[in-house]
Amino acid sequence: MDRSEEKLLDAGTLEEIRNKGRALVSGGPVPIVVFHSDGNLHAVDNRCPHMGFPLHRGTVEDGILTCHWHHARFDLKSGCTFDLFADDATVYPVEVRDGRVYIDLSAPPRDPVERGLRRLEEGMDQNIRLVMAKAVVSLLKAGADPDEVVRASGLYGARRRRSGWSNGMTILSAMANVSDHLDGDARIAPLYQGILHVASDTSGQPPRVPLRPLESREIPHAALRRWFRYLVEVRNADGAERTLLAAIEGPSSPSDLVEMMVAAATDHFYLEGGHVIDFINKAFELLDRIGWEHAAHVLPSLIRQLSAAQRSEEQNSWRSPVDLVTLLSEAFDSLDRLLEEGRGKEWRAGDEFTEALLQDDPHAIVAAMNEALKEGARPVQLAEAVTMAAALRIVRFHVNNEFSDWIAVLHTFSYANALHQMLKRAESPEMLRGVYHGAMRVYLDRFLNVPPARLPDPGAAAAEPDEAMEEYLQLLNQQQRVDEAGRLVSGYLVSGGEAGPLFRALTESLVREDAEFHSFQMLEAAIRQHGERTDAGEQRILMVAAARYLAAKAPTQRELLQTLQIAQRLHRGEAVYEEG
Repeated sequence: MDRSEEKLLDAGTLEEIRNKGRALVSGGPVPIVVFHSDGNLHAVDNRCPHMGFPLHRGTVEDGILTCHWHHARFDLKSGCTFDLFADDATVYPVEVRDGRVYIDLSAPPRDPVERGLRRLEEGMDQNIRLVMAKAVVSLLKAGADPDEVVRASGLYGARRRRSGWSNGMTILSAMANVSDHLDGDARIAPLYQGILHVASDTSGQPPRVPLRPLESREIPHAALRRWFRYLVEVRNADGAERTLLAAIEGPSSPSDLVEMMVAAATDHFYLEGGHVIDFINKAFELLDRIGWEHAAHVLPSLIRQLSAAQRSEEQNSWRSPVDLVTLLSEAFDSLDRLLEEGRGKEWRAGDEFTEALLQDDPHAIVAAMNEALKEGARPVQLAEAVTMAAALRIVRFHVNNEFSDWIAVLHTFSYANALHQMLKRAESPEMLRGVYHGAMRVYLDRFLNVPPARLPDPGAAAAEPDEAMEEYLQLLNQQQRVDEAGRLVSGYLVSGGEAGPLFRALTESLVREDAEFHSFQMLEAAIRQHGERTDAGEQRILMVAAARYLAAKAPTQRELLQTLQIAQRLHRGEAVYEEG
């Protein structure tokens, strides 16, 4: 036989297959079934692409193969499925020589990345978890760049939801960030979770209708910035979007866009419980990953929420018993002067300054921040200190509080982290106002630390740091093991445990759950802030905060994890229909 014939698999005699109607053939890379139907021969991968059930147990009628497990149907000639919950079956050319049937295995396989991206979009269109899970598994196993997967699903989410950026898009961006700290198969579950939430948020929603930018290309950035802030102020979302698009296509740099959008957000106080600032930051982080050439598709998705957001100056808690709005407005009038006084000086935050941000007197908090600016503090440094104060609120959160109040301290932390990240891109007095907003939110959270939870003993090391992470995962199989989780992670770090295994364990504890939005925010912000710092004590506080928050939210039903595990078993070729 020549070399091409060496790829032919003998399936038996034509007479035998004609008489039986089908023949199960082994010896190839996968089990294959040959059907004789209406005088034609068809060879198909015997594993149903939906759940792996053997197709030789199915039925063939009028050229349609029906699997008897979930009734997925396939065009026998092409393998194409009629039911999108399944997938296309793999078919092979067949030829007859001297009364024997041969299966040609030499045909080149389909491009797994192209096929995976197509199936990913079909799964998102139909919001079918198993299809999305199988697509993510196959893509990463085929060596696809994870950022390519994020790009496809992120752009899908940006164009498929008229009301714009959603929790799902934030989860996708956050989990892509977390996956950067992982390797191998550990990256699958975070991306799967992000994609699922994007698909859920877009399911049944009308798509976005893109607008045209303002047509003049000669408008300077300063004018676009003024117009944008004004249009957000009067809640004119369409006008703000057209102005933003003009800035993207015209004179504005990425740092200009950051400053413009954050300035519009900080024209009001702590918009939408902190979500607006966090969403803006996650959109910029997504663009860093998928390419700024997609800014005109991604950033306009933020406009409707930015324009329609609830403004905290309208809330009683910001007006009474202390009028925080007036207090901050007076401070904002001095920001230019304070920044000028501090120019050229060096300032470094210490534990005393962080504790000053946690005191019960908002006037004293504002005074401490003003003094720091006079002494040379940069806005990004103040943002970093406010983020640490917010993390301490989580570490000191007592489990005697209502369960729902975990979200209050989380919002402050994720907001502070987002503002800190964006101040590394651009700085302005208008952006600095947001740091003061965050500090006041830390102040408003003070009652959630009464009584304060006890900080883990910084001298208590774990006996066996190599086993501590497995113990942590086992611990979160039980409800409300909050303080124990914090002590375990603290001891792990005190004993010299490395960040990598800790990040993997915390991520696994999150993505195995049917987690809600805020848990994803918590983990990503804690890992991000850990990387910003060199002080071991601060790093320990951040990881203890994450461990406590995740422990408060576990365990759940873990339905999403089960779907992913099925997809992984199918990819390995395991028979999920058989008893283990």
